[in-house]
Amino acid sequence: MHELGMCESVVDAVERRAKERPVKRVRLRVGTLHRVVPAAFEQGFEMAAWGTVAQGATAELVFVPALVSCGACGAQTETEDGIPVCPRCGSAEVEVEGGDELMLESLEYEAQAEERMDDDVVLGHDHDHDHDHDHDHDHDHDAVGGSR
Repeated sequence: MHELGMCESVVDAVERRAKERPVKRVRLRVGTLHRVVPAAFEQGFEMAAWGTVAQGATAELVFVPALVSCGACGAQTETEDGIPVCPRCGSAEVEVEGGDELMLESLEYEAQAEERMDDDVVLGHDHDHDHDHDHDHDHDHDAVGGSR
C-alpha cells in the first residue's frame, strides 16, 4: 500500500503549514498516474495523522489526469494509464504531461470556540452568544514529497 508512505508525506506538509492549529480538512491535488486508491488513502491518512494536528481531519482528493500528445497523429487526450498509447491511432509515440502531481491545495482549520461571559445575565431567558463559526483556510499550493 504505497498510499501510507504518501500520507506520511502529506501529514508532514500539513504539520509544517498548520503550525500547531488543529486541522479539520485537507484538500489535495493528486495526479492519476499515482494510482491512488481512495479507500486505501483514507485509511493511510487516518493512520499517519494519528497524534498530529491532522488527527480526525478528512482528506479530499482532487484527481488530475495526465495529458497525452500523440506525435504520430497529433491527438491530445487525457489518460490514467501509466504506459499510454494514443487512443486514436494506437501509436506509442506520445508525450505525457502532468498526472504526477501531489500538491497540498488547502487546509481548513477547526474553529476556535470562544468562551465569553457577560456581566449582564438575563434571568429567565435563553441568552445565546454569537460565536464565530467561520473556518480559517489556507489556500497556498505546496508540493508534497517528491515527484515520481
